[in-house]
Amino acid sequence: MELLTTIHQMQARAGELERQGRRIGLVPTMGYLHAGHASLLRQLRPDCDSLWVSLFVNPAQFGPREDLARYPRDLEHDLALCRAEGVDGVLAPTPEEVYLPDYAAWVTPGPVAERYCGAARPGHFRGVLSIVLRLFHWTRCRVAAFGAKDAQQLWLIRRMARDLDLELEIREGATVREPDGLALSSRNVYLSAAERVSALALQRALHEGCRLLEAGAAPDTALDFMRRVLVAEPGVELDYLHVADWATLDSLAGTPGRPEWAAGLVAPPAPGQELVVLTAARVGATRLIDNMRPRWGEPRPV
Repeated sequence: MELLTTIHQMQARAGELERQGRRIGLVPTMGYLHAGHASLLRQLRPDCDSLWVSLFVNPAQFGPREDLARYPRDLEHDLALCRAEGVDGVLAPTPEEVYLPDYAAWVTPGPVAERYCGAARPGHFRGVLSIVLRLFHWTRCRVAAFGAKDAQQLWLIRRMARDLDLELEIREGATVREPDGLALSSRNVYLSAAERVSALALQRALHEGCRLLEAGAAPDTALDFMRRVLVAEPGVELDYLHVADWATLDSLAGTPGRPEWAAGLVAPPAPGQELVVLTAARVGATRLIDNMRPRWGEPRPV
């Protein structure tokens, strides 16, 4: 397995692979890899000739009071997981390598990036899309995989690929969860034992809210139920909770404020319409996100 640390090395290697007719696959990550990342690698492995992982904690997607300095890092663990999953190469550049002192070229992600996590983290998705686009360019990948847990990020990356006519396929990997239901995240390591128990309220609220939506409940009704579950959980401070149309990420019901559809501004869901229930909350000092995607009025098979 190759380990490259500069952009020039990656571009040169990607050019060689492309000239050999090899299809390059990429899983972009911020490191501290876990089973969710491994599932993305296993999904891509059969469909590419050269499988690559990027390890880069991107400072451009962190706000001034966020956890950049303490974000978990373990290069040796990450390399061991990559070897075990048959990865062909790893790109692990430094921030100084990626961002020149006068760096000024950014992707403007559009209004969807200002909702949900974007409202709580201004500039976050500008940083995400800018580095992802450059990773696509450096690696010359033709397929890349992202986890469904970061639903808004996945939606925005797909929209960027469409709008910029990128010649690559964006794959989605299902959210991988701990045995107790908590969505896998590198930030879970921050949680104390008591906070971890409180964090399970996110998955519990989403599960029950999706059950109501699949039974045909109004988005406002499902949202109110989920909000009460989260507000009642000690140690959980709700950031946002929304039921949105997955095709557009337009909110049908959300906190704060009344849903637009109830006011007659947006049509209520159609039978079988794919929705996404998105939430973010602080559990202690740790900000966690989660989501699920039900189809309105369409219960899942038992």
